[in-house]
Amino acid sequence: MNISEVANLTGLTSKAIRFYESKGVIREANRGANGYRQYTTAQVEELQLIRRSRLVGFSLEECQELLSLSNNPNRRSADVKKKTLEKVTEIEAKIEELEGMKQTLLELASACPGDESNDCPIIRGLTCCHDKK
Repeated sequence: MNISEVANLTGLTSKAIRFYESKGVIREANRGANGYRQYTTAQVEELQLIRRSRLVGFSLEECQELLSLSNNPNRRSADVKKKTLEKVTEIEAKIEELEGMKQTLLELASACPGDESNDCPIIRGLTCCHDKK
């Protein structure tokens, strides 16, 4: 398969596919007589795993680890589950942090009259030095 076919199958751009190849995330594609990259079904499956893993929040390095586990016939599902649950914990921490940010912004917005005055509690709140920690 050529790169445009792989892009259509995986939902990735040709640029992303070349990037993953250049970073060694997937094996380098063989070149046809015309010099174009030719991808195997296995490489397409690897790219699909990478794309879906990225969509649920795994970093590129974590995708490489998952891909390595995927290609290892002696892998243990417990190892994959552990990585997945670690990612869930990381996402929960990010959600908590975002909720805190949201709450701070809502408090600042509620303190602001939003009128024609140049007195702005939001600006004051963002420039003052007492963080809520």
